[in-house]
This record gives sequence, C-alpha cells and structure tokens, in this order.
Amino acid sequence: MKKLFAMLLVLALLACLFTGCKGEATQETDAPTDASTEAPNNETENNQPDETEAEKPAWKVAMITDYGDITDQSFNQTTYEAGKAWCDEHGVEFTYYKPTGDSTEARVASIDQAVANGYNVLLMPGFAFAETVKESADLNPDVKYIVLDVGEGDYGDYTLPENVYSAVYQEQIPGYMVGYAAVKLGYTKLAYLGGMAVPAVIRYGYGFVQGANAAAVELGIEKDVSIQYVYGNQFYGDADITAYMDTLYANGLEICFAAGGSIYDSACEAAARVGGKIIGVDVDQAAGIDSVYGEGMTVSSAMKGLAATVTTALTDLIVNDNWAAYGGKIASLGIISDDPNENYVQIAPSTQYEDGKFTEADYLDLVAKIHAGQIEISDAIDTEPEAAIEVNYLGNIK
Repeated sequence: MKKLFAMLLVLALLACLFTGCKGEATQETDAPTDASTEAPNNETENNQPDETEAEKPAWKVAMITDYGDITDQSFNQTTYEAGKAWCDEHGVEFTYYKPTGDSTEARVASIDQAVANGYNVLLMPGFAFAETVKESADLNPDVKYIVLDVGEGDYGDYTLPENVYSAVYQEQIPGYMVGYAAVKLGYTKLAYLGGMAVPAVIRYGYGFVQGANAAAVELGIEKDVSIQYVYGNQFYGDADITAYMDTLYANGLEICFAAGGSIYDSACEAAARVGGKIIGVDVDQAAGIDSVYGEGMTVSSAMKGLAATVTTALTDLIVNDNWAAYGGKIASLGIISDDPNENYVQIAPSTQYEDGKFTEADYLDLVAKIHAGQIEISDAIDTEPEAAIEVNYLGNIK
C-alpha cells in the first residue's frame, strides 16, 4: 500500500514538472515573437530616411558655352556670372564647359561630359543650342535644360520634352527704346549692324527702326533722320566688316547699334577713328567697350534679362520645386512692370541721359507707356517696319 502511494506521488510530481516546463517554454517562445514584431517598426521609424527627402535629387548646375567664351561681354558671360552667383549663394555645385568647336556635335559632347560628371541642370545661352537640344534632351530625361534665347522658329517642328525650358526675349522692345533714345539725344545719322539675320537679331533691328522713327515723328524731323541697315552675316568682327563700317562713319554716320556677338568690335574700331558712338546689346557693354575703344563711346545698350531668367528658373526648380511651371514651355519675356528693374528687357543703367533731350524720367515714362499698351511695337520679322524716316536696307556685308 505504501509502495502504491509513493508511486502515485512520484507520478503527480512528474506531471506538475512537465506542465510547468511546458508553460515556461511557451512563454519564452511568445516573447521573442512580440519583440521581433516591434523591432522592425522601431527601425523603420527611427532609421529609414523620409521618402520625400530621399526622392529629391542633389542638384548640380553646369553652363555650356555656345561658340564664345565666358568673357565675351554678352550671352556667355552674363549666363555664367548669373549661374555662378546663384549657386554660390545657395551652396549648389556649379561649373561650365566650353565645347571644342562651333558645332552641334561639339556642344552635344560637352553636354554628355557634364551629365557623365553628375550635372543635372544645364544652362545654355544662344540660338546655336536649338539642334543641340533636339539631339540630346530626349536622351537625358532626368536632366533639366534651361535654354536661353532659343525660340519656336529655331526648333522647327520639334516638340520640347518636359525636361526643357526655353526662354526667348521680345528684342523689339529694347531695340525700340535705344532707337527712340538715340534720336531724342540728337543723333540723326544712325546705323544698325546685325550679326546673322536670325529672328532675335531681326527683332532688335526692326525695333530700332520703329523707335527711331517714333522719336523723329515726335520731334518733327523725319526728313533729317536716316538709318543704314546691314548684317555682317556672322557673329564676329573682321577686317572686311571693319572696312565697311569705316566707310559708313566716313560718310557721316554718328552712331551704330551693333547687335550680334562680338561683331561690335568692327563697329567700335571704325567709330574710334572718327569719334563715333556705339549702342551695345544684350548686356550693359559700356564698361567693356569704353575701356578698350574710348571713354564715352557707348551711349546706351539694349539689354535682355538673361540674369533674371537664370535666377528665377533656378530658384523655382531647386528651391521651390516648381519645374512644372517651366517644363516643355517656350516663354516670351518682355515688360511686366513699370519698374525697369523687374523687366526682362530694358536699356542700360549707363545710358548717357541728357537734360532737355532724353532723361531717366523720360525713359521711365516710356517704359510705363509700353507696359500700359499705349505704345505698340510690332514683333513681325517677315515685313520691314513702315517708317517716315529714311531706312536703307543694305543686305549682308559678307
């Protein structure tokens, strides 16, 4: 009997031990399951980057020059300086590439080099980039192209992809303003020396004719004012163009509006020999021209707001994340305010105003009237402007 009781007691103890061990095993198995469920959640919350931040690219900006250099006192220099200044201010990496030659192939090669080096915002000034965009933009959909002074006529039937923004300028407006100012300041024997007869150069010239004509009509001196209108058929000066301008100045030319890259060199060389005057283009050229060819030679300059375009586009892309307002668009930029400093076209601050003839107040009044639509300036380039003054269209020098 005692042996039976002892055996039952042992079995009961073993059953308790077995049950207890099973409970502990279940507890230990469950605990890691809970921990393993929480651990990934904690890691996701604390260590994973924010999805929006992760998707934002690290912007790097490169400028590609056309056929000139960043010291050309024109498109390249203005674009370079504006891009570098903006990037320096905002801590964005910036550089520039100069193609090995004046060809679409060379410009595309520079773009390929920039993209290979990680640059994903490209600044490109000048109509020469039309074919470059057409050959490369579709191949680089993640690269933003900011193209200055290339319009619909330059692209032909090409449709801009969403990674390209192209800006053109209403050159007829600053052309008008410098023509108007020149006649108001007392110049009656004028010339227009354009580069190649591309749309932008034609708009400058036809605007110049319209402005000079308007001032002459206001002053009642239509029969006294004349313009010799000519193209060099290239964007640089040379001995032939200089000789041509020598002849014009020798025959009484007083002031020449030179619009076409460095073709102004030929006009300036000829003007310097007889004390003639010059009107610059695209940027305020007074300092550069006067320091080389003679103090006071540059009466004014017809300016485009390339710097304003670069600054605005980079800010909207990189700071405001607003490329949607730009991608795939061609913008025509002109006067948007009575304040010249807010406009994309204007005349130079260095303009030689003269009391009783044409003052800064007169200029501000002119801007206000254009902005209000009280003065209409034609942008047509297929028909020569009507004019009461004498305009001699002389074709190409070369």
